[in-house]
Amino acid sequence: MRYTDNIVIVTGAGHGIGRAVANMYASCGAHVVVAERNRDTGEAIAHEINSQTSDGSATFYQIDVSQPKEIEQLMQTVFERHGRLDVLINNAGVTKWESPYDLTVDAWDSILNTNLRSVFLASREAAKIMRQQKHGFIVNLTSTRAHMSEPNTEAYAASKGGILALTHALAVSLGPDGIRVNAISPGWIETGDYSLLRPEDHEQHPAGRVGTPDDIARACLFLTQKDNDFITGTELVIDGGMTRKMIYLP
Repeated sequence: MRYTDNIVIVTGAGHGIGRAVANMYASCGAHVVVAERNRDTGEAIAHEINSQTSDGSATFYQIDVSQPKEIEQLMQTVFERHGRLDVLINNAGVTKWESPYDLTVDAWDSILNTNLRSVFLASREAAKIMRQQKHGFIVNLTSTRAHMSEPNTEAYAASKGGILALTHALAVSLGPDGIRVNAISPGWIETGDYSLLRPEDHEQHPAGRVGTPDDIARACLFLTQKDNDFITGTELVIDGGMTRKMIYLP
């Protein structure tokens, strides 16, 4: 999978899944816009890519995706500098575990604005560039928590379920402009020390292991290949089969 000369934006690219996605696109020849709220981590990832990747490159752009004006400015800057945009990966997000009895309106709005509203706004502004090319790919990172939950995750679950609905709506609206929009729902993706996982952590997955950020990065590459332009409006669940496994208590 080659992405030579492609311009790729990855939001929340400073750590975890976003970092892996940014690195993998760069390794395939893309110029990656590392869009990250934290300056230190964002600059570090851009430096990592530029110092270790011979084919691709990266620039850092500091952005808080919960702020609409910052999203608009990001897209304007990318267009002014590069004149095109091939791929947008909407990865940035936050979570908060809190009882629905205690969750405040401000906390709810903060999570929904960061996780869901930002996906719409970034996709809309990216599409304004992509439609001029009659080509572009958008991948929205959601979660298997759009389908199943733990207690006290109402705002997070609502935001991820909203992303799924938004994905198929955008796919229909933007399809005539040559823009393909898909979603990836990761399951358990370990972004910390993988070696600390227990055998039982791996064994509960039909695939026999917990996922890694690279598993999601490879899926992004697949969905944004030019030859895969028949895939749009879909959700790709990557969870090692965990949500398909029936669980019976002993």
